[in-house]
Amino acid sequence: SGAAKLSGGERRRLEIARCLVSDPEIIMLDEPFAGIDPVTVQGIQQVIRELREQGIAILITDHAAREILQTVDRCYVISEGRVLIDGPPAEIKKHPEVKKKYLGDLDAAEGSGDRPRYRRRNDIDAA
Repeated sequence: SGAAKLSGGERRRLEIARCLVSDPEIIMLDEPFAGIDPVTVQGIQQVIRELREQGIAILITDHAAREILQTVDRCYVISEGRVLIDGPPAEIKKHPEVKKKYLGDLDAAEGSGDRPRYRRRNDIDAA
């Protein structure tokens, strides 16, 4: 079919368009940012924001934590089968375990004056 020739981002937009045909109150998107380039991610984020402004609820499951937190107004972080935290993105970003597991705890390293330390692979193998 013609859809098979579309890029990843074009497929995501087509998936959303197909949903809109039925005039939904809610749309579920499963990993909408997977396998697409950063520019296209921004385009999909904008589409999601516009749909939200039109009053359509959107439920998103994705592993792209940073992109999700830039897009949504509320988030649930599930870790090891339980809800670790839920709330607005600003609150989620401050949670220590979320920072460590999903966002990288670079703020802590910057605040302490410490720099991330890296070891050579040979050093790791010898240890």
